[in-house]
Amino acid sequence: QVQLVESGGGLVQPGGSLRLSCASAGFSLDRYPTAWFRQAPGSGREGVACISSRNGATYYADYVRGRATISKNNVQNTVYLQLNSLKPEDPAIYFCSKEVFCTWNVIRAEGNSWGQGTQVTVSS
Repeated sequence: QVQLVESGGGLVQPGGSLRLSCASAGFSLDRYPTAWFRQAPGSGREGVACISSRNGATYYADYVRGRATISKNNVQNTVYLQLNSLKPEDPAIYFCSKEVFCTWNVIRAEGNSWGQGTQVTVSS
């Protein structure tokens, strides 16, 4: 069964950092682009960052550009999202997906299968 498992969320103070992990089971992530999305209460799911499978190109949404870094470890079959300088507007459940379409200005989910996600909370 194809599965992605998110982890690494938690409670941090404004300005703090977190590294989220997206581990795959059942397939190799280096064959697919992988993206992070987030969903805050009462809001829709929005794209955060994406990494290409072909050349490792990365794409970021405007609201995290300069504060986030997406990376991939093919040996560990894991995609990471480093979030720095966390803001009060960043709290959400963060999800990853391999069914995505990504360009420099679009990070879009193409499927409807989601894991449990990992909760990010920013509070002083």
